Amino acid sequence: MPAFALRIATEADIPALVALMDRSITGPLAEFLTPEQVAASRKLMGLDSQIIADRTYFIVEADGVLAGCGGWSRRITEYGGDHTPGREPAPLTPGVDAARIRAMYTAPEFVRRGVGRLILGACEDAARAEGYDRAELVATLGGEPLYLAHGYREIERFDDDRCGAPVPLVRMGKSLEGRGEGARP
Repeated sequence: MPAFALRIATEADIPALVALMDRSITGPLAEFLTPEQVAASRKLMGLDSQIIADRTYFIVEADGVLAGCGGWSRRITEYGGDHTPGREPAPLTPGVDAARIRAMYTAPEFVRRGVGRLILGACEDAARAEGYDRAELVATLGGEPLYLAHGYREIERFDDDRCGAPVPLVRMGKSLEGRGEGARP
C-alpha cells in the first residue's frame, strides 16, 4: 500500500482537483444515484476556490498520485462549488458557529483505503486549532458511512432540487471538543 502524503491545495492544483471531483461523482457516487441525480450533482457540487484561497483545503497523494481531497471552511456556505446557486461567503464565528467540512472527494481507485479518514482528521484538527468546538457538513449518501464512523450524527435529511433532479443529502454534525468519539488518535 502506498504511503499517503497530506498537503494544502493551491490554485495550481485546480485542474487536477476538478478532474478528480468529476471522476468521484461519475464513479463511486453514481452507485447511490440515478443518472439524472448524477447530472444534478455535477451542477450542485464541485470546486470552491474560496476554500483553496483560504488555505483550508487538503490534498492526499499516494506516491505522487492524487488520491483525494477535502477541506473545511470558516465561511457560511455549506456545500457546493463556485457555480452552485446560493453561496454565502460571510465568515463564521469560532465558538458560536460550527466549522464546515467541505468538498470531500476520493479517487475511485483509493476508496476505502483511509484517504477520507486522513482528510477528515486534518480538517477537524485545523478547525479545533482555530477555536471551533463543533463541525457540520452536508453528506452525500456515499459519504454518510464515513462520517457516521467518525462520530458525526444526522441533523436532517433533505433533497436539493435546485439543479434538476432532487439529490438526497444529509446534514450532519459533531462536537470537536477534546478528541471525542471518532477523532483521529
